Amino acid sequence: MNIVEKILSKASGEKEVTPGQIVDAKIDYAMINEITGYLVAKYFKDVGAKKVWDKERVTIILDHTIPAPTAQAAEVHRIVRDFARDLDIPGFYDVGRGGVCHQVMVEKGYVKPGEVIVGADSHTVTYGALGAFSTGIGSTEMTSVFITGRLWFKVPKVIRIDVAGEFDRFVGAKDLFLRVAKEIGFSGATYMGLEFTGPTVKNMSVSSRLTLCNMAIEVGAKSGIVEPDEKTVEYVKSRTSDPFTPLNGDSDAEYDRTLNINVDGLPSQIACPGAVDNVKPVSELGDVELDQIYIGSCTNGRIEDLQAAADILRGRQVNPRTRLVVVPASQEIFIDAMNKGLIQTFAEAGAAIATASCGACYGGHLGVLAAGETCLSTTNRNFIGRMGDPKAKVYLGSPTVAAASALTGRITDPNTLR
Repeated sequence: MNIVEKILSKASGEKEVTPGQIVDAKIDYAMINEITGYLVAKYFKDVGAKKVWDKERVTIILDHTIPAPTAQAAEVHRIVRDFARDLDIPGFYDVGRGGVCHQVMVEKGYVKPGEVIVGADSHTVTYGALGAFSTGIGSTEMTSVFITGRLWFKVPKVIRIDVAGEFDRFVGAKDLFLRVAKEIGFSGATYMGLEFTGPTVKNMSVSSRLTLCNMAIEVGAKSGIVEPDEKTVEYVKSRTSDPFTPLNGDSDAEYDRTLNINVDGLPSQIACPGAVDNVKPVSELGDVELDQIYIGSCTNGRIEDLQAAADILRGRQVNPRTRLVVVPASQEIFIDAMNKGLIQTFAEAGAAIATASCGACYGGHLGVLAAGETCLSTTNRNFIGRMGDPKAKVYLGSPTVAAASALTGRITDPNTLR
């Protein structure tokens, strides 16, 4: 069995599982944010439930529109806040105490190798970077999980993505995934697992692996995963004292197919407006003027990303024709960025720095776009209307391309900066 099958086999008590098989799995952790959580609170009440199956295994995080920009958002916060308090959930993160739910989940030690984790948000696939089977589910499913601690799954087929080679300067995990998206297509891995492996992935930081797995859903995948190694174990042990048992696939594990990618000489990649798989090398885009650059989200809002961007921006100014919005992925990252002087670097360059949240990634606030505007974003989706007006255009790229582009006011290869 591969690692996805191993985890689902363990969680369901089955000796062996195969793709297409339906299993009833024990859930190790469940997470909701306010966007989906207010519905869970409603359904929980509708069915007459009084308590969750295990309040130590439930996490509730306010992260999308924080602080509340409207009375409607404030009401949603109130409903979820009261729900968390009524259930006495210790893992509740209010405004200013957490950040983007997916970053909080890994930072606070809720994600451990070999476990099954569900979240009422599609980018729950992020946690696979730590060797867990993690996936997004709907609010009705989550209500059932909150009550029973179990959920059925169809065991997915798995695509093995074997990555070799060394990244050039300014190129990294975001560029790799955009290259994968171009190869697979936006729905090419629907209800499948993506297992990232090979020497390049082995050499990646945990932060970069989180970026890879985060975007697995953008090609329809049920999960993204990296087999746990010494980096994984070291990271998890630094975040929790809870015991865990890493699982690895068998050497003769079967896959639906294997995609081989060599990153030697891979240029910075850009997903063009409307689709994550509409990908071109930055050099082929021509002259694309930008109204806004957005650096943040659960994809590229970690300290590694902010450091890479700040290194390019230091001592320089954002182009007068554009604006730069920087949103750290969590409060912990915000503090770390302050201590490292990165926040000062961004501010001195002319950037707007916002509180740790999802912000404009999903079109909530903190940088939404007007009709006709063009944005280069380090986020994960560029669907029409995703970050604001449907007549706005969103390009996706890496933090280094974003920083370089902020200086020139147009999509720019960092290698061309003087």
